[in-house]
Amino acid sequence: MIRKHFAGFAASALAMAVTAQAFAGTVTTDGADIVVKTKGGLEVATTDKEFSFKLGGRLQADYSQFDGVYTKNGDTADAAYFRRAFLELSGVLYTDWAYTINYDFSHNAGDSDNGYFDEASLAYNGFKPVSIKVGRFDPDFGLEKATSSKWVTAPERNIAYDMVDWANSHQNGLGLQASGVFAESFYASAGVFSKDTDDTDGNSIKQVNGRFVFAPMHDAGNVLHFGVNVASRDVSDTAFDSRYRTRMGMRGVDTLGGNDAGTNGNRPVLGGASASPAGSYDRDTALGLEAAFAMGPASIQGEYITRKTKADASNVEDLKGHGFYVQGAYTLTGESRGYKVGKFDAIKPANKAFGAWELFYRYDSLTVEDNNVTTASLTRDVGDASVKVHNLGVNWYANEAVKISATYLKAKTDKVTNATAAAGAVPAARTGDDSGDGFVLRAQYVF
Repeated sequence: MIRKHFAGFAASALAMAVTAQAFAGTVTTDGADIVVKTKGGLEVATTDKEFSFKLGGRLQADYSQFDGVYTKNGDTADAAYFRRAFLELSGVLYTDWAYTINYDFSHNAGDSDNGYFDEASLAYNGFKPVSIKVGRFDPDFGLEKATSSKWVTAPERNIAYDMVDWANSHQNGLGLQASGVFAESFYASAGVFSKDTDDTDGNSIKQVNGRFVFAPMHDAGNVLHFGVNVASRDVSDTAFDSRYRTRMGMRGVDTLGGNDAGTNGNRPVLGGASASPAGSYDRDTALGLEAAFAMGPASIQGEYITRKTKADASNVEDLKGHGFYVQGAYTLTGESRGYKVGKFDAIKPANKAFGAWELFYRYDSLTVEDNNVTTASLTRDVGDASVKVHNLGVNWYANEAVKISATYLKAKTDKVTNATAAAGAVPAARTGDDSGDGFVLRAQYVF
């Protein structure tokens, strides 16, 4: 409780300090005038754009219900939780410096030892068009990840990301990244990161990321987008979590910020182990391809991702996985999805009274090969394990601050199930569920 109050006080104190700096121009003859904006949060800036400060945030409240393979016993469970509760502080210092501090009060980002920060970074923008960022932030990997969680189409990003969660999450480490948009149609980034896991000598795991995007059409409602991603980390001499697992698009099976399904929530493990001994594996590598097309109110996008965890011991086999998704969306009220080179952005309702209505469908697929599994268990059979998920939903953008969404999910697994069979049953008698249904309702407010 003390930690929570202190974090809130620190954020407030920092906000007042930066605001005071921006207001200095009004009490001296040589300072610049200021502009105060209240639409979409509180923003204070000097007219010469040398200093600015913006206080905003996002709140996403979810309720979900699910059964079958989504739970350990196959019975229906539900979850009510804050998916995200961010207080966001950002601004500009001395024209060329930018800062971002996002704190997650739902505790789904970070942890108690490292702080619940989704981002805490400082960027230098004096080498235009290149921006150099340092601090805690998510590595650049994937189109859906580049798109803000406020404006992704489905409540949760595709399940292939579950397989490579290390590739596009900071995991409480720090990073250095250079990125920029060139010739209006090209985006590129490259970064190096030190993750919050050490090898046997006390050296942190090092990771490198790269992303390149070509968007010859890059206006809202007129988008053609292609991209390639790579991420690689050194896991030699490191005891680490090598699991390839997934929530199957249903965050409520295991989350924070409220009540989840508890011990009955099921996150199938398709390959790997929670604690692979040091020396088991050498390098973990992920590759991704992305593409998108939008014309008017219609859009289609997809990504293909592979991962390989290379073995480094004679008694261990490589882990391999690949996944993809294809998503189509259509705005019934005619608005186009916003787009900035490298990522999609918000849908802004044309009718402030009626809002914007969007329908979407997404198909997710994930397959994992783990030849270390040589004997069937209650939840994992021998052979390649796979998960398929259908997502069908509707989004209502009531205005630029409020979004209400409802999504139905249908999951189907192969070679992996929940554990409804009786303890000690032989594999041939396994009766675990290999399918499940779920529903998610989200209310979102951003400022």
